[in-house]
Amino acid sequence: MQITFLGTSSGVPTRSRNVSSVALRLSQRAELWLLDCGEGTQHQILRSELKVSQLSRIFITHMHGDHIFGLMGLLASCGLAGNVDRVDIYGPAGLNDYLQACSRYSHTHFSYPVKVHTVKPGIIYEDDEYTVVCNQLHHRVTAFGYRIVEKDRTGRFDVEKAKAMQIPPGRVYGQLKRGETVTLNDGRVIHGSELCGPTEIGRKIAYCTDTVYCDTAVELAEDADVLIHEATFAHQDSEMAFQRLHSTTTMAAQTALVAGAHRLIMTHFSPRYAPGNAIELKDLLQEARAIFPKTEMAYDFMNYEVPRRRAKELSAVSSANN
Repeated sequence: MQITFLGTSSGVPTRSRNVSSVALRLSQRAELWLLDCGEGTQHQILRSELKVSQLSRIFITHMHGDHIFGLMGLLASCGLAGNVDRVDIYGPAGLNDYLQACSRYSHTHFSYPVKVHTVKPGIIYEDDEYTVVCNQLHHRVTAFGYRIVEKDRTGRFDVEKAKAMQIPPGRVYGQLKRGETVTLNDGRVIHGSELCGPTEIGRKIAYCTDTVYCDTAVELAEDADVLIHEATFAHQDSEMAFQRLHSTTTMAAQTALVAGAHRLIMTHFSPRYAPGNAIELKDLLQEARAIFPKTEMAYDFMNYEVPRRRAKELSAVSSANN
């Protein structure tokens, strides 16, 4: 699971930052998911190592332009290129009407299936490997945050050990790989756990923007390996943040801290903190780290490989804490 930040500015693009979009590359299944799709997202994809042909799902947080104005252009280009099989789009009420109107007035017709799913709090997508949950945030318009959870996987199967134990290959290997208990023809009972490494704990990503501090964001970020959270304003400008229902750096950090997240990556920065101004982005990072040290500041084309935790590692941490 690799995260690529395609746009990290709020409201309007700057010379160095495009507006909101985050890509999640699921390399093991050659899929690309997007979180938001601000204007120029397709240009950012072209400048990255991402393959638009792998695009399969897009999750939209809310209907403000800096999060959706790139959507129609990207979908239209995918249709002209003819290299996308199907795209499922998830977002708030009104998203389907918006795309239908764009299609009608621009006379754009997709050459591939596009399905829009209107979301509500709860599970909005699930397959054998992933579950996606959304919850409503606190913004000026209806806005949702998303939590993407990779399901736990049985550890690596030790083929050499199985051979040494004279376990016949075939269907039995598959059962043992899944962690099942098998009785062999000679009467031996073999537990899959004896031949598999530590359970690979599913990774968790939370994406919360746009919002002021709220309990639902904390719920989405609980025990997340990485929380991507907006930090539009510096703490000094908290009054403005409350008026516009956006987050400060300290709100993002507090969300990560209370949720027990393992890493915070801030994004969606106001252009007012450009170099040379009284408050710069480096100051925002210091504010957040004072509350939550494991904080990073996203920039366009930043890549982050989400680390995997294993069951033994978690047990060791738990024992140390006790």
